[in-house]
Formats: sequence, C-alpha cells, structure tokens
Amino acid sequence: MKNKESYVLVLGASIIDIFGLSNRQLRCYDSNPGKVKVSLGGVCRNIAENLCRVGVNTEFISVLGNDEMGKRVLSNAEEIGYNMSNSLILDNVSTPTYMAILDDSGEMVSAIVDMKSLDMIDTGFIDSKAEVIENSEYTCLDTDNPEILEYIVTKFSGKTKFILDPVSANKAQHIKHLVKHFHTIKPNRIEAEALCGFKLETMEDIERAAQYFLDLGVEKVFISLDEDGIYYADANECGTLKSSAVKVVNVTGAGDSFVAGICYGYMNGLSMKETVRYAMAMSIIAISHEETIHPEMCLDLVEDYIKETTWI
Repeated sequence: MKNKESYVLVLGASIIDIFGLSNRQLRCYDSNPGKVKVSLGGVCRNIAENLCRVGVNTEFISVLGNDEMGKRVLSNAEEIGYNMSNSLILDNVSTPTYMAILDDSGEMVSAIVDMKSLDMIDTGFIDSKAEVIENSEYTCLDTDNPEILEYIVTKFSGKTKFILDPVSANKAQHIKHLVKHFHTIKPNRIEAEALCGFKLETMEDIERAAQYFLDLGVEKVFISLDEDGIYYADANECGTLKSSAVKVVNVTGAGDSFVAGICYGYMNGLSMKETVRYAMAMSIIAISHEETIHPEMCLDLVEDYIKETTWI
C-alpha cells in the first residue's frame, strides 16, 4: 500500500560538477580563456532538485563521501526541500566529481567522471530501502550501475513505476535487456538506437523505435530529437512537439529537467501532450541559463513560459 502522501523517488548519483566554459572558439591542445565554475550535479540529483522546485514531493537516495562536498549536497537538499535522509554516507571516500569542457556555444566537448564511490551501493543497501522504493509512485533511475539497476527493477517489479534516463548510448548498450521493466523511457536519438538496435535516420525510424519499446511493455516513450523537438508515444497517442524559439546557453541539464517535467505531469494528472509541453518548457528554461539548474526554476516560471511560447 502506498503512503498517503505520494512522492517520486530518485535513486542515483550526486556529483560535483566542474565546468570550463570557453569565451571563444575552442582550441584543442591549448589554453583557452573562459570561466571555471563548480556546482552540484549528477543526473539523478539534478532531477531531484528540479522536481522539488516545481512542487513535487521528492525522495532522493544517493551515495556521498563524508567530506565538504558531500555536506554541501546535503545542505542544498535541505535548503531546496527534497529528502536525502536515506542516502549512503561514506567515510574516507570522496563525493563523485564530473569535469567538463564546454565550447563558446555551451556544447560539451569532453568530460571526465570519477564515480568510484557509486560502486559502494550494493544489494544489501537496496534491500534496506525496500519500503521507500515500494511506497514511491514513480522511481527515476539512471544507468551508472547496470548490476544494481537490474537488481532494483526485477526485485521491485510491480511495486513502483520505473522511469529510465539512459544517460549515454554507451551505458544504454549495457541495459537494453532491462527496458521491458520500465514504465517510461526518455532516450535521445543515439541512446534510442543503442536500446532498439537499429539506426534512426528518418521519422519512420523514430516511430518504429517507439513502437518497438511499446511492444516490449514500456508504457510511455519520449525520444529527444534535439532541434526537432520531442517524439512521444503511448498506446493511445503519438506525435512530435517542439518550441518555436530556443535560446541555448548550456545544454548540460536539459535531459534532467525534462525527466522532472515528465514526473510533474504524471503526479498532476496531465495528458501525454500536456506532460510533453511541461517537460519541454522545463528543459528549455534549463538550457537558457549557464547553471545546470536554472536558479529561478519554479511552477510560475514554467507555466508562464508555456503560455508565452508558440508550440509546433
């Protein structure tokens, strides 16, 4: 039986983000003038914060080092309002760190990720959080640890509705046999290719891929087509939606905010198309700011954007 107060559970990485943003066209193998910023990140942590910012009751289970950066993550969670009390806090281990180089248009050129501490999440820890998982309406997962991912989606099948952000095509390759366990998947075009096993070069290919996922048992499919918008499909409807004008400053948090928007739609009983519109609005707001999470992200900002934007 679910708790009286419904919530979304996010289970995955918290990462310290270090971004280097070039002021001009990036020159490889050379020093580039620009800005260096340190902020809180990680796909799942970003999803959790975005969710909380738009009023969704959010539980976030992660793994942190008992260091200054880990304490900073916990402090942020308390300030924003999402619960991290069920997280794994480790002594003598560093909080995961992500370092990326962005070009002058905000596109990621290269990155290095240190997430060794994520290996400390084992089946015993997951078992100890069974009640939290089973009581969630939806559980958002990423693909950082395929073995733990498989354990969760098989052990708790039917207890919660799983939402998958594949994170990358490389990681998607390792979990494509698990897609059938997910209520919702949100791959981009390249990740979708890795999951379905064929190239997506035309709109017909996109539609075929979505149907492939639906036939596996996935209930809701959202495929990001970059500047061409989002293709969405379930058993009752499908289509493509995009915004007429998009200002791109930093694309890093686009997918995370989109997943949060999906969850908002589900928790608030929105239709499929309304959910896509809300998720896209959150995503577009996110990429219009240099921060991974727009510092003013909130319900009013998203709803104003939806009203003021032409949707195609």
